[in-house]
Amino acid sequence: MKITFLGTGAADWNINTHKNIEGFRRNSSALIDDCLLIDPNGDVFDALSTFGKDSDKIRYIINTHRHSDHFNIDTINRLTNAEFFFISAGETKMIGDYTVMALKANHSTCEEAVHFIISDGEKNLFYGLDGAWLLFDEIKAIKNNGIDYAVLDATIGDVPGDYRIFEHNNLNMVLEMKQTLSPYIERFCISHLARTLHPAHEQVAENMKKYNVEVAFDGYETEI
Repeated sequence: MKITFLGTGAADWNINTHKNIEGFRRNSSALIDDCLLIDPNGDVFDALSTFGKDSDKIRYIINTHRHSDHFNIDTINRLTNAEFFFISAGETKMIGDYTVMALKANHSTCEEAVHFIISDGEKNLFYGLDGAWLLFDEIKAIKNNGIDYAVLDATIGDVPGDYRIFEHNNLNMVLEMKQTLSPYIERFCISHLARTLHPAHEQVAENMKKYNVEVAFDGYETEI
């Protein structure tokens, strides 16, 4: 399984005003094996063009939640070869060659927000953007399935006392979850980094490297 991060930013990144600044991040979305799109936001086509991806190869679309930095109906309509699948928390669907399990996310401003466990029969991906502490049902699913690669929300960075910890993670929360879940997860990665709450990518990556946590950036591609 291959994952390509098309965007790794939070809602405070704006493609119209921030694209030319150093360290630009599009709104968060990811592409699995070039055919399964997670979160069809308004930055997707710019990312596909920038990173040399063929939009005609996208066959399936899934969505974590309907906030505008994760969902755009025009993007869905432009992906004419793709089918959109709505998956509610607690549901598991076969989508092409993938088994997709949706789990309720701890994201209070959107009650229908979900995270995903995506399996191709050999590898299991946990995709957990947006959200704060993982809920107990998510932990049970992670323990029962085993995860090869987990993508965790890290919106808040290292800012203390930020009220958004009740629906987003800071880096200390990520590290606490990693310590607990390491027996069940092979590799950890963070994404959804807020522009106003993080230093430059290089600094974040250097900080997290000592904890063996990858820091995604736009265009980052890895085999799971």
